[in-house]
Amino acid sequence: MRLLIALLWLAGAGVAAAQDVPLPRPRPEVWVTPQTFQEAAGPDFDSTEISAAPTDCDQRLKAIAVIEPMPRLIGPQACGGKDMVRLDAVVRAEGGRMELRPAPVLNCPFAESVASWLRDETAPLADKLGAKLRTIETFDDFECRGRNRVAGAKLSEHGKGNAVDVRALTLSDGRVLTLTDVSVAKDFRDALRESACHRFTTVLGPGSDSYHESHIHFDLADRHHGYRICQWDVREPAAEIAARVPLPVPRPASADTPPSHTRKL
Repeated sequence: MRLLIALLWLAGAGVAAAQDVPLPRPRPEVWVTPQTFQEAAGPDFDSTEISAAPTDCDQRLKAIAVIEPMPRLIGPQACGGKDMVRLDAVVRAEGGRMELRPAPVLNCPFAESVASWLRDETAPLADKLGAKLRTIETFDDFECRGRNRVAGAKLSEHGKGNAVDVRALTLSDGRVLTLTDVSVAKDFRDALRESACHRFTTVLGPGSDSYHESHIHFDLADRHHGYRICQWDVREPAAEIAARVPLPVPRPASADTPPSHTRKL
């Protein structure tokens, strides 16, 4: 009987102790599901602006690129946009197309900046390598998510169609220039970095954080006082860097150290 009472007492104490341990807070949802169209469309939605007519940006972009206008994209919070396009290719100044694969979905003003950068700056830099730029390999474009896919984080510029990630460039002779590959000519990558950091307000690559070691992120985030971020370390091969590190001066031989030809191993 005493054993039964003791067991019941221990069980009750265990339940009480378990009740005293606070449970972890539930993780916040990445996005709160909208309950109405107005919530999904956002506060800037104006039905009178809905039109099938191309915008001024669309007209300018069509002169230098191959695009597919997209319907207004609507998502939770401020995700989405009203003047979205799929950027299929950029037309070179002298003719010929530079394909984007996969073709990114971007807002038109940002797509115009990307197309102009590829046409006016990137392609001429690639020409100096002895072959024409043919394909731009993208990594990420429009995606309704928080920064770096962190739950509850501030809306990424990707969620506004205001960002694109680029992994590599392919030339007409078949060469693939991965932008983070240290074997690609450093002067080419240096020039590409400089032009991108003047064109875009955010450039993130190796050295910025662990999320951007294999590709370069470009966006046109609007910040106070025109603040810009340019974090792309144009790295060199490790062997080349090691070769530049001077070796320490040899330590002078001690009087107690026997000559090398008499030293026992």
